[in-house]
Amino acid sequence: MDNKAIVCKNLTKQFGDFKAVDGISFEVEKGEIFGFLGANGAGKTTAMRILCGLSFPTSGAATVAGFDVYKQQEQIKKNIGYMSQKFSLYDNLTILENIEFYGGVYGVSRDEIKRRSADLVKTLGLEKEATKLVGGLPLGWKQKLAFSVAIFHRPQIVFLDEPTGGVDPLTRRQFWDMIYKAADDGITVFVTTHYMDEAEYCNRITVMVDGRVEALDTPTNLKKQFNTHSMDEVFYQLARGAKRSGD
Repeated sequence: MDNKAIVCKNLTKQFGDFKAVDGISFEVEKGEIFGFLGANGAGKTTAMRILCGLSFPTSGAATVAGFDVYKQQEQIKKNIGYMSQKFSLYDNLTILENIEFYGGVYGVSRDEIKRRSADLVKTLGLEKEATKLVGGLPLGWKQKLAFSVAIFHRPQIVFLDEPTGGVDPLTRRQFWDMIYKAADDGITVFVTTHYMDEAEYCNRITVMVDGRVEALDTPTNLKKQFNTHSMDEVFYQLARGAKRSGD
């Protein structure tokens, strides 16, 4: 049985003469929390778009949840969840309406949506707010709800694009407790972050620089390799030679 959630082999995305993603190769194990780091311009966003079935690569190969990024984009979309810092929920819908909407988009049955919605609202402690507009929620609660909605259909993999940007340290810690729970439940977590303390929470990390993978290992091994006790310093040593500044 294949235990790989994501496999990339020499994956490349080129725009004219510019290689946004330059021959990257890595594998992500099922149930792993995999950190995908890089400074602005490293190519993270472009690579993530390919892996989410939103963009075709120029060359190379990749599978996500066992599906080919060239030929099976729709199957990929059905088997993943996605959350970003910038957009995940509709502010002009209530909490329950957001849950119902995304459940329907992902093909969850009406009866199952109703049952899971009640469980989710109770788990988050939002019973009293369930019929209130999401736009009135504090950012931290929005992000926790957005993550819960992203895994509502129980995907094989969830992609998190800087999910804790702008929230306070306590909420970030609570958010990562939710990530650990999802991983324990068998969901593979693929996460980008600019917070190096969060990189410590990942099972393994890859660091991209100028479209290429420059390092890939556990946080502990990377700190040993770069002779430092800080992931900030690891990141700085790798990224300080970067030539690009926009994805």
